[in-house]
Amino acid sequence: MSAALDDLARHLPGLRLLTGQVDLEHYGRDWTRRWTPAPLAIALPATVEEVQDIVCWANVHRVAIVPSGGRTGLSGGAVAANGELVLSLERMNRVLGFAPADRTLTVQPGVPLAAAQAAAREHGLVYPVDFAARGSCSIGGNIATNAGGIRVIRYGNTREWIAGLKVVTGNGALLDLNRGLVKNSSGYDFRHLLIGSEGTLGIVVEAALKLTEPPPPAQTMLLALPDLDAVLSVFSSFRAKLALQAFEFFTDVALKHVLAHGAQRALDGNHPCYVVTEFDAPDEAAQDAALGLLGEGMEQGWIADGTIAQSEAQAAALWRLREGITESLAPHRPYKNDVSVRIGVVPKYLHAMQALLAREYPQFEVVWFGHIGDGNLHINVLKPDGVADVDFIAQCEHVTKRLAATLKEHGGSISAEHGIGLLKRPYLDSTRGVAEIALMRGVRKVFDPNGILNPGKLFESD
Repeated sequence: MSAALDDLARHLPGLRLLTGQVDLEHYGRDWTRRWTPAPLAIALPATVEEVQDIVCWANVHRVAIVPSGGRTGLSGGAVAANGELVLSLERMNRVLGFAPADRTLTVQPGVPLAAAQAAAREHGLVYPVDFAARGSCSIGGNIATNAGGIRVIRYGNTREWIAGLKVVTGNGALLDLNRGLVKNSSGYDFRHLLIGSEGTLGIVVEAALKLTEPPPPAQTMLLALPDLDAVLSVFSSFRAKLALQAFEFFTDVALKHVLAHGAQRALDGNHPCYVVTEFDAPDEAAQDAALGLLGEGMEQGWIADGTIAQSEAQAAALWRLREGITESLAPHRPYKNDVSVRIGVVPKYLHAMQALLAREYPQFEVVWFGHIGDGNLHINVLKPDGVADVDFIAQCEHVTKRLAATLKEHGGSISAEHGIGLLKRPYLDSTRGVAEIALMRGVRKVFDPNGILNPGKLFESD
């Protein structure tokens, strides 16, 4: 491998290569912090041509490549633990252009989501995909996992906002996919095949992002609910009469942790469930409708208490109660599951999972939150002090097998928005059938004949 790296350095003398231990550890892991990073080296290309040359070099020397963006993933998709070359795209971080007639923004893959959002605003438009990690995640990583976030209910996932892609495949070829066309019925749309492929089919080197009009003025409301069943009742009521932009759910346990982390309590008392919802409020009629729904929900017993933000600062404080959850749980090293079911199945599934977790995890604290409006639930099991990592993970994986089986019964997915990666790889067959997985393997072989791109992150064996 040392000789192979020497060959790469000779072939690409301008390529930035890192081999220091601190760099290997930093670039070799993602937010899971579960696997010990052990990459061969870190390559930081600055051009598409350098990416192509690195891939061609990797094929000659049979070196696996782990594409790397902001490494904010929670499934082990960007982990390099077996001597892989990490190909970090952080230097490819420029906004390349804006097409006003097409309303597209062309960016390199290393552009942070927040930077893309800011660039869109400079042109009076918005890139509406959004989530708490906006400042550190990258557009390339968002595309690789088809990231969702807090406004999927209004705008959909990343997939809906990609007009075109340039991708380097596993044999070094450069594909220019869809080229920003609105209509293109010329055969297979490989753009959508690459979105959500977790770097196993190709490396995104450029993306044309669709932009849209800014939403109308919005209001944010925090609701306290008496139980899980009330969550869907309130959602159905609000969705029928308001133009929802977001509808986010979390439990009292999640609130406890985010308050301990510095957020401010907004409602008195303790309640089992909470919802942060944001909705269009362009005029007094919409605001009156929201207040009417709040009163109606309280009369029906669906809502125990509620408050509406009266300023942007208050809205931000209410959103912190939801967006601060992941950060507040990080010191507890949670075991995470990110699952989805059809919206109509959410109550039944929630009850089934609560019973399973109470039975199987009586000694662990479990934190629930999620995007009720699109059927996405996040389950976080917190590691108690004094429990060894290996024992904690073993117990969690035992229950995840049960969870995957229950998801299969309910027609759900083991990964809603974080990808499969190393963490969920054993449970892929709970979401995909045998024939479907065989076809997926065949597609991978076509795009990456030697299996050098992110091996082991989707299938048990490549």
